[in-house]
Amino acid sequence: MPNVQPLAREDLPQFEEIFSRVDENMGFLPTSLFTMGHVPEILGGFLALGGAVLQNPVIDGELKNLVSHAASAANGCRYCQAHTGATAANQGTDTAKIAAVWEFETSDLFTDAERAALRLAFHSGSSPNAATAEDFEECRKHYSEEQIVAIVAVCALFGYLNRWNDTMATQLESEPSEFGSEHLSGLGWQIGRHA
Repeated sequence: MPNVQPLAREDLPQFEEIFSRVDENMGFLPTSLFTMGHVPEILGGFLALGGAVLQNPVIDGELKNLVSHAASAANGCRYCQAHTGATAANQGTDTAKIAAVWEFETSDLFTDAERAALRLAFHSGSSPNAATAEDFEECRKHYSEEQIVAIVAVCALFGYLNRWNDTMATQLESEPSEFGSEHLSGLGWQIGRHA
């Protein structure tokens, strides 16, 4: 049971245009938005930040999705793992690659550039934060400073969402729940308190 009951979509008509874009992009609307909606300024600020982080063209969409998935996995947020996995699949990432994110260091599905970004994502998503200067040095072999900032922005955005959803015990929607059960359960993912 969620710690704060979410509002209904109809309760937040001022965000309908953005909700429609999010729904089209993700294939569903996150319940967390309707919990944030209790304070519309928080929801508006989050949507603006999320748009700036996730809609910019500095790094490609697949990398953003994989980085968000890795950071959420490291943080242990089952809700966000299901979301990021389902969103990545909805946007065309191979489900085998999504499921292999824990084996990114050795899996042939990942490039050296992806490995550097995912290593930074896993380390930044750990608590305490385990990101090192070496992580950044490895990223610099493949990415510009601008791209590294964009990668860290994705990690930080999902750090906020990981904390928000685990604290609020946000109820997981059916689409990402089905994705998690089908594609992530072999990795220890399960519906529980935070999913």
